[in-house]
Amino acid sequence: MSNLLIAPMIIPIMTAIILVFLRDNVRMQRVISLITMGVIILISGFLLVEVKNNGIMRLDFSGWLPPFGILFVGDAFALLLVLVASIVTAACLIYAFSTIGEAHEKMFFYSFVLLLVAGVNGSFLTGDIFNLFVCFEVMLLASYVLVALGGGKRQLRESLKYVLINVVASWMFLVALAYLYGAVGTLNMAHISMRVAEAGQDPVLTTISLVFLIVFSLKAGLLLFFWLPGSYSVPPTSVAALFAALLTKVGMYALIRTFTLMFPNQPDITHTIIGVMAVITLLAGMAGAMGGRDVKTIATYNVIIGVGFIMIGLAIGNEQALMGAVYYLMHDMVAKALLFLCIGMMVYLTGETIVKNMSGLIRNYPLFGWLYFLGLCALVGIPPLSGFIGKVLIGQGAIAGGDYILLIVGFLSSIAVLYSLLRIFLASFFGETIIVMEDEVPIRKGMMGSLVLLAACVIFLGLGANYIMPFVEAAAAVLVDPSIYIDAVMPQGNE
Repeated sequence: MSNLLIAPMIIPIMTAIILVFLRDNVRMQRVISLITMGVIILISGFLLVEVKNNGIMRLDFSGWLPPFGILFVGDAFALLLVLVASIVTAACLIYAFSTIGEAHEKMFFYSFVLLLVAGVNGSFLTGDIFNLFVCFEVMLLASYVLVALGGGKRQLRESLKYVLINVVASWMFLVALAYLYGAVGTLNMAHISMRVAEAGQDPVLTTISLVFLIVFSLKAGLLLFFWLPGSYSVPPTSVAALFAALLTKVGMYALIRTFTLMFPNQPDITHTIIGVMAVITLLAGMAGAMGGRDVKTIATYNVIIGVGFIMIGLAIGNEQALMGAVYYLMHDMVAKALLFLCIGMMVYLTGETIVKNMSGLIRNYPLFGWLYFLGLCALVGIPPLSGFIGKVLIGQGAIAGGDYILLIVGFLSSIAVLYSLLRIFLASFFGETIIVMEDEVPIRKGMMGSLVLLAACVIFLGLGANYIMPFVEAAAAVLVDPSIYIDAVMPQGNE
């Protein structure tokens, strides 16, 4: 059963290679890539249920037991994110079928999307921090191609900045790995946790942990987000939605795993710094979202707001807050993909990106207008949609921990999200229509189908909380008590 843990990473890689040989058969590429994501969804859902019923799963490669071999670890936290990431990717692929264009499809678009998914899923499932670096690089190499897709002047400029930032972050990651190995003699995450607990988290280890904080903050867009608005606004819509849904989430996953498993022993230093970074990120995201005039810019700053809000849950660090962070992380993956696809649809229908240049869309496209409004309500946290539960849990955790500043800033961020997205809704969807009947652009079935799929997920995450909460509780239990993870990963006698 544990052999299936490698499937969410290895199946996309194998399929990506196969699709290279089907370059001229676009229809077959579409079918195979979508079937691949469907298979991964089924496998990850099955593994999630198995972990809930039977405990954390571990896959040791070549029979080498931890901490000596390469391993994958499937706990509820990792598998929840793999499942949601696969669903979001499937929705973005369906959207891309109608919009990306045959020229890009013949340039191995689907292969690179699948490689991106492989890197994302591998990052969630690895139990070794060096392999986390490897999976990050697989993800980033695919993203370098996808961000430059189209080859426009602005795209190339922003993609160059994106590549340079991530090359610097990767170099810092390697340096931190070298110092960490020199300090504790292992790169197995569970073993690192044991060694740090045995030796005590001295100033050297705390400094190493802060280097990891900088690296993963660059990846997640926590405080160090100056590269993000440009890089996320230039790719094609389906790619931008994938980036907004997945890339920053991998950085946040790494931050949560690092400071709950490997370096949890100096929260007065590490978690305080994370809290300060989260507050600054939220304030900057709020300013950018409320002040933006371009719909893509507003959407991108809403990604930054989501990063800051989730990291508030990590900074608080109690079980309720971590449950909220896990739940909101899943919600944010789905809702941000929905938001970016809606924004891309608006640009597709009007040819405009400035808010004040659009109006009356809801008269021509009523279903689309109300799907955007549904996503807006979910991101604001209006019950019973997906964002409400995560926000309530983080708020309860903040009250229980006495972190009232974080609570207030988090509440204000919801107002900023409401203002920025409602401004788009009122200005662009209401008023006198700018599209006469003769110029009305039809919405293709695949485009609308992807929006409906994501909207259904947003509703299910809210109304189906009773079904989802046991998995979230299992995920938070491991984050609060690292010994659960360690006991599942480290066999007796190999400590």
